Amino acid sequence: MKHRLWVALAVFGMTGVSHAAVSPVLVIHGGAGVIRRDMTPAKEKAVRSALTLALQSGYAQLKSGKSSLDAVTAAITVMEDDPNFNAGKGSVFTNDGKNELDAAIMDGITLRAGAVAGVRRIKNPILLARAVMEKSPHVMMSGAGAEAFAQSTGMPLVDPSYFRTEERWQQLQKALKEDAHEKPHQDAETAKHFGTVGAVALDTQGHLAAGTSTGGMTDKRWGRIGDSPIIGAGTYANGDCAVSGTGWGEYYIRTVAAHSICMRVTLMREPLKEAAAEVINQEIPSMGGNGGAIALDADGDIAVPFNTDGMYRGWIGADGVPHVAIYGDEDDGIADPPPASADSSMQP
Repeated sequence: MKHRLWVALAVFGMTGVSHAAVSPVLVIHGGAGVIRRDMTPAKEKAVRSALTLALQSGYAQLKSGKSSLDAVTAAITVMEDDPNFNAGKGSVFTNDGKNELDAAIMDGITLRAGAVAGVRRIKNPILLARAVMEKSPHVMMSGAGAEAFAQSTGMPLVDPSYFRTEERWQQLQKALKEDAHEKPHQDAETAKHFGTVGAVALDTQGHLAAGTSTGGMTDKRWGRIGDSPIIGAGTYANGDCAVSGTGWGEYYIRTVAAHSICMRVTLMREPLKEAAAEVINQEIPSMGGNGGAIALDADGDIAVPFNTDGMYRGWIGADGVPHVAIYGDEDDGIADPPPASADSSMQP
């Protein structure tokens, strides 16, 4: 009977034992699809500063003994508030000139999760996703219903104009012009799918959590929802592994990317880097998609695979020093370079 119970727990990744002496770790991303030629020194400086602030904010939670959920929430909130990222303020526009935001969060030790999709008046969607997890019997809410739930919890709504930035508005205008062509250039079409912020954390109790937040896809129509708020696609955590993805969401949904990585770790006992690279740099590109992810296991191992020019990313561990990086050829201490076989035509 005990053996059967152990096997059942192993299947769901819940065999981890809490240890007060665990060294906390936080890993974040601010989106794949970075184009080096489009970066200015000012933009690069602002992004690195924002990533550093997000790491410091989340790690402060971990160092004070708070949960991995608290760290993930704190880090993502910082990035949602920064217009340099496609999440919260600075989210991209839909085809009809609106902002529709998605987010999800998951607690690895309990497998509880919360998500919101298509919200237009929530300043920090990651906070509402957590409220769905902790204050409702549901996992996912969308649109006006999610906003009504937010009000019922005392969460204030903001005017939709809060999310607007001129940079994102001009990106939409460019996309609308490209729509007029019968066959948009592949690079332009691919670039629409990038953005998103995320975090994964390991706390002092040895518990993992993952969270993701996004403004979605530039020029999207018909209430399109990507992978970020879908548990198992763009966001997943269990007792062994936590993942947040960023990239062409349709392919992350079809491969159930975040869950696939964690099942390779939990069931197949693959090393984290190997598992993450197989899904992100092999399975997804083989289908025509691209992007990246951050992953963290219960031993504190980190993986940050991506197959674009770059991915905004960072991590902070036992030394308490934030490490941030942007480009694929930049040494961040953990990243492997994009595979040589990556199709350069898919670079946004």
